[in-house]
Amino acid sequence: MRKSAAHRFWFLLHHRHQYHHPSSFSSSSPLPHSRFLSSIPSLSSMDSSFPVTANNINPKVLKCEYAVRGEIVTLAQKLQEGLQANPSSHPFDEILYCNIGNPQSLGQQPITFFREVLALCDHPAILDRSETQGLFSTDSIERAWTIVDQIPGRATGAYSHSQGIKGLRDAIAAGIEARDGFPADPNDIFLTDGASPAVHMMMQLLIRSENDGILCPIPQYPLYSASIALHGGTLVPYYLDEATGWGLEISELKKQLEDAKSKGINVRALVVINPGNPTGQVLSEENQREIVKFCKLEGLVLLADEVYQENVYVPEKTFHSFKKISRSVGYGENDIALVSFQSVSKGYYGECGKRGGYMEVTGFSSEVREQIYKVASVNLCSNISGQILASLVMSPPKVGDESYELYMAEKEAILSSLTRRAKTLEEAFNKLEGVTCNKTEGAMYLFPRIRLPEKAIKAAEALNKAPDAFYCGRLLNATGVVVVPGSGFGQVPGTWHFRCTILPQEDKIPAIASRLTEFHEKFMDEFRD
Repeated sequence: MRKSAAHRFWFLLHHRHQYHHPSSFSSSSPLPHSRFLSSIPSLSSMDSSFPVTANNINPKVLKCEYAVRGEIVTLAQKLQEGLQANPSSHPFDEILYCNIGNPQSLGQQPITFFREVLALCDHPAILDRSETQGLFSTDSIERAWTIVDQIPGRATGAYSHSQGIKGLRDAIAAGIEARDGFPADPNDIFLTDGASPAVHMMMQLLIRSENDGILCPIPQYPLYSASIALHGGTLVPYYLDEATGWGLEISELKKQLEDAKSKGINVRALVVINPGNPTGQVLSEENQREIVKFCKLEGLVLLADEVYQENVYVPEKTFHSFKKISRSVGYGENDIALVSFQSVSKGYYGECGKRGGYMEVTGFSSEVREQIYKVASVNLCSNISGQILASLVMSPPKVGDESYELYMAEKEAILSSLTRRAKTLEEAFNKLEGVTCNKTEGAMYLFPRIRLPEKAIKAAEALNKAPDAFYCGRLLNATGVVVVPGSGFGQVPGTWHFRCTILPQEDKIPAIASRLTEFHEKFMDEFRD
């Protein structure tokens, strides 16, 4: 009886995804749920004696995928365990992780001023000790005093206001105003444990059913496809134009919006990632103005992922926030609903493990704002260390402060090194047979296209794998280099890519380039048509 019921559930779930709803972009789906990949469990698991199985959990969880920590990374971790047990067990001596934007895990050092302030806030008892003056800069001590006085109970172990500590939101609002040249209200700031919870919060707010759609770039950061799936909505893809450096065309937005509407989907919001992840482009001001006007005309919430705003590597491009653009074209609070996401995990600071970030929410009614606050309150508050870091990122040392010169030297060293790393890898990829790679203008990634031989594609099909996942798995086993298949981010059907970070330390980059070059030559020879 149990098996029969489970089998019926699987059958209904499988065919529901395939046929039930007009939101199914089955013929050209950019998501990981392709004919090569499946999240539906095998029927062999249906006899399990466990009360909770993969066949009776929330189907939205089954539908959710997150490629940057997926199958390839699991394999890499097993290989690393093998190397630790037996250093000569593989044809390489270390795993080179190029799969995720996690700078400090790959050797990047934290910014001294940020860590000094955090240390003092965590242990304020040493603030007025004489020896502290010799160990910490004067301005880090002053900043820590200011912050500690703002924290309830003067302790980082205390809960804060659900939106975050008011004084820290004041500092962030001042930083936004200085960046954009337009006023910012601390009451618009919601401090979060990184940008990801903020994205989830907005998806939870906007998505009522699978009839609600969110326009997302393809390729996209898998947080968006995952969060839309978890909250039961529909991802409406718009394709970036690889031929024009991953350009965002308004004509493509209009086409996909109309197509979604014809299928009965109510599109609620537009996601824009700038600088791009995984594609690394930086939008022009004119393009941003077009996007803002499109959202205004169509009544869409603009969800602006701006976590890489400090990561711009080409002199001809500059980051401009969508808040700045919308205000500069004359749109105020009543004209456009805009949510901007920022994180302490990226930029030059790379404080991923501290889980700090915020969203600035503008253009929403007071009634909706109350609901956002209610949802934030359910989680009590974000962690205090992350809140402090978010305020420091938006209000770093200034000219005349004792820490300023060291802070600027550390910042410039990291960003200039990232610029060199991006250029080295870009040049290496473009020398490979059948590979083309657009310039990394910003963010932390390259997204080269690989034109795989038909023989390799058929070999992947035989293993029920996406061809780029097959390629990345072979690359990992041969070289220890971990990259993420493009199929995990979405791509134009029939094209194949992989995402590679520029984050390994600069002295590791030549090894990555040479290992990948040697592997690619052998792979192409093995599968040459």
